[in-house]
Amino acid sequence: QVQLVESGGGLVQPGGSLRLSCVASGTGSIFGLYRMGWYRQVPGKQRELVGFITHDGRINFADSVTGRFTISRDNSRYTQYLQMNSLNPEDTAVYYCYCEDVDGVNYWGQGTQVTVSS
Repeated sequence: QVQLVESGGGLVQPGGSLRLSCVASGTGSIFGLYRMGWYRQVPGKQRELVGFITHDGRINFADSVTGRFTISRDNSRYTQYLQMNSLNPEDTAVYYCYCEDVDGVNYWGQGTQVTVSS
């Protein structure tokens, strides 16, 4: 069973930075073939895609975070990272790590709260 555990959320001032991490377990050695990414959700709104990184390193981001967020992965550590810079209050949300396996099945982490406020 694939499990994802996020960490790194918290409270940050506008203009600040945070790095989220997501560690996967239960994937076996084919973790490197998985697409990894992040969604976020604000109460009362639909979950929205933040960005993802494919097994071969292609990256895609939502327009709202392009130029401010970066995503990377370390397959040897079964980990992906979301570096968030120039945060603003509109980035406040619960951030969810996800992965898509080779059969197209998605798995989700439990979510980590990011709050941008002065």
